[in-house]
Amino acid sequence: MKKTKFSLVVLLLISTFLQAQDKAKGVPPVVAEKDLTAYLFVYFIGNSVEEEAVNYAVSTDGYHYYALNNNKPVLESKAISSTGGVRDPHILRGEDGKTFYMVLTDMTSSKGWDSNRAMVLLKSTDLVNWKSTVINIQITFPGNENLKRVWAPQTIYDAKAGKYMIYFSMQHGSEPDKIYYAYANENFTALESAPKLLFVPKSKGACIDGDIIVKDGVYHLFYKTESETAGIKTATTTDLTSGNWKENDNYLQQTKEKVEGSSIFKLNNTEDYILMYDVYSKGKYQFTKTKDLENFTVIDQDISMDFKPRHGTILPITRSELKKMTDKWGTPSQLPKVKNNPVLEGYYADPEILYSNKTKKYYIYPTSDGFNDWSGYYFKTFSSDNLVDWKDEGIILDLKKEVPWGNRNAWAPCIVEKKIKGKYKYFYYFTAAQKVGVAVSDNPTGPFKDSGKAIVAERPQEIKDGQEIDPDVFTDPKTGKSYLYWGNMYMAVAELNSDMVSLKPGTQKIIAVNPSFREGTYVIYRNGKYYFFWSEDDTRSPKYKVRYGISNSPTGPLEIPENNIVIQGKAEEGIYATGHNSVLQIPNKDEWYLVYHRFSYPTGIKMGNAGGFHREVCIDKLEFNPDGTIKQVVPTHEGIKAIK
Repeated sequence: MKKTKFSLVVLLLISTFLQAQDKAKGVPPVVAEKDLTAYLFVYFIGNSVEEEAVNYAVSTDGYHYYALNNNKPVLESKAISSTGGVRDPHILRGEDGKTFYMVLTDMTSSKGWDSNRAMVLLKSTDLVNWKSTVINIQITFPGNENLKRVWAPQTIYDAKAGKYMIYFSMQHGSEPDKIYYAYANENFTALESAPKLLFVPKSKGACIDGDIIVKDGVYHLFYKTESETAGIKTATTTDLTSGNWKENDNYLQQTKEKVEGSSIFKLNNTEDYILMYDVYSKGKYQFTKTKDLENFTVIDQDISMDFKPRHGTILPITRSELKKMTDKWGTPSQLPKVKNNPVLEGYYADPEILYSNKTKKYYIYPTSDGFNDWSGYYFKTFSSDNLVDWKDEGIILDLKKEVPWGNRNAWAPCIVEKKIKGKYKYFYYFTAAQKVGVAVSDNPTGPFKDSGKAIVAERPQEIKDGQEIDPDVFTDPKTGKSYLYWGNMYMAVAELNSDMVSLKPGTQKIIAVNPSFREGTYVIYRNGKYYFFWSEDDTRSPKYKVRYGISNSPTGPLEIPENNIVIQGKAEEGIYATGHNSVLQIPNKDEWYLVYHRFSYPTGIKMGNAGGFHREVCIDKLEFNPDGTIKQVVPTHEGIKAIK
């Protein structure tokens, strides 16, 4: 496959970086663009000391923004600055996807526009709690005795240098403002060396408020001219520190009013960019849209804000990141309701769900997806106490490190909780190298220890095609016996011995299913009947779906209802390939949920065959008709409400 390299340059390009996938290695991105479903606007509000602070607002569509914390600061300026005020906040998501960097002008305008010599560097892992450092350029670096001001710092990741670059404007003496840069140290608490020139326009005039975004390998620097006709211009380069910039003489602002603080970001899951700038003389912002970063159309009529921002930036964020902030500062009353499907962020598939009687929590055990050609090699689990908010509990089994008999193709796990001699045990069945293994733990989050060999290593004698994959375990409430099911192109079952890590000899059989059966057996018991679920078609097909049959026994035979579709895609909603399910019954209730995967929304359907290994996990309600048949589940983006 062709290898594509992406570089993260600024917050405002972050969505481009996050959707990147190293095609040669075939590994999923740290944050998938499809999970960027909201936006964080970071800004300040005015020139009085109490207004020179960091404020937050959020949006779910990039057009309508609502202030958090009642438009009051989320950080105490006096605690993080040397002047008592901060301005011009710029925020960036780090390369690891989970570390955030913010830089601020350390300044209060009440002391004069030439009064500041410092900037503030901040670092966070949750957008709520920040560690800060003040960097005074004049004190730290000799040769800056005549430095008058340090304005509007921003941060990018320079892939060539492998470091975070901070760039900002400075004015010395009677010289014009120029844009400089320096690399931050590893801890983002200091600059590695004295600032160097990054950009000076050919006019030699003043320039401030630099903002950089990369598109198709070209860095676009948006900046404000000061000495000549004031306004916003751009310059481009393919090498950030080369000094070789090609300037565009056109002014980009779509107004005759005074402007500053331009900032550009890419709208999530589109090819559109928004360039916004502070029309400071009028106390408002103007928003424009572009696809080529050259031609801009005013979209002010589409934008709304319940606050009046000054010079800020916008960061695409995930649903869980949004929730951390609304948990802290409250949810704006007009903010649209956030959708709950998919329930897991990232690429995951083949979800197995468990309610643990030991911990009183729910767990999802999926295939780690997003690897080229299903080449994932580890398993993770996620926990929740309400089926909506899920915590990543980390890797519970790494095939390369812990399963020598099958170190590849980690697929489609299942799990059962058993109480043995008064203690809970967890038996985790999984696919590795197209064989079925089992690992054991005392806790639902592991660590799990592999049994040392495959429990199913060969195709049943009477079967000529298919794979030994997709295990499911079911304990019959009538007899207490546990059964293992598996198979692709065939449905096999065998009784498990009491040790739960071996099959009882002579119990293996093939259950007859109609030609709709492909894989993904799952069995439940309700009102004296056994329900068998399976997936039809290929996981790469948009028509991948779930069907079911009913039996009086955990080993068949099956009676297949005439209308036996459990769930299928909904093209008009952009939902495709809804398959490979598990089922959850809320303890002691006739309340059921279907857990399944689908093509990642909205990107998967555009990927061709790769949509089959870029999947995401969803939950919707499962209901039964009075006669015991299953009501067809309608897949949704909204998902389910949190349960108590």
